[in-house]
Amino acid sequence: MFIVIAIAFAALVALLLYAATKPDTCQFARSIHIAAPPERIFPLIDDLRAMNAWNPFVKADPNIRLAYSGPASGVGAVNTFEGSGKVGAGEAEIIESVAPAKVVMALRMDRPMKCRNRVEFTLAPRPNGADVSTDVSTDVTWAMSGAQPFFGKLMSILINTDKMVGGAFEAGLAELKARAEA
Repeated sequence: MFIVIAIAFAALVALLLYAATKPDTCQFARSIHIAAPPERIFPLIDDLRAMNAWNPFVKADPNIRLAYSGPASGVGAVNTFEGSGKVGAGEAEIIESVAPAKVVMALRMDRPMKCRNRVEFTLAPRPNGADVSTDVSTDVTWAMSGAQPFFGKLMSILINTDKMVGGAFEAGLAELKARAEA
């Protein structure tokens, strides 16, 4: 019995030591090509109410409570949210808005885990050929970065957080594409 406990303890120590070697920051990003000009896509991101119509994190909880303050769009627009354990609670605030190229948000999560992240949407126009219905299409990238505390490092060993967060980004970008191309 002592040997089993010693092996389990050694495995736990090894796991904790390995977690400590993980990066102090985390970054996630996904991109999509949308057959629409940036001017059509930008308002679907820069207006938090419009964004929450396609935001997969909001759609994950039909009972989520949302509140908005500040301007309707652009710098100073704020969205607070309170949802289930899956969605959590926190606040997103637009801290930079450069029409029609970029929207940057400060994301504060209070639950399920406290953290502060930077969320950035970039819209890069791409000229299309003459056989396409619009003259310009857009590459949209959704990125998030922030500090990764020890618990986050440990979680990243047990759960593929890039796949989890990236999968949500992919679903959201697909919904954004459908709305922008409609």
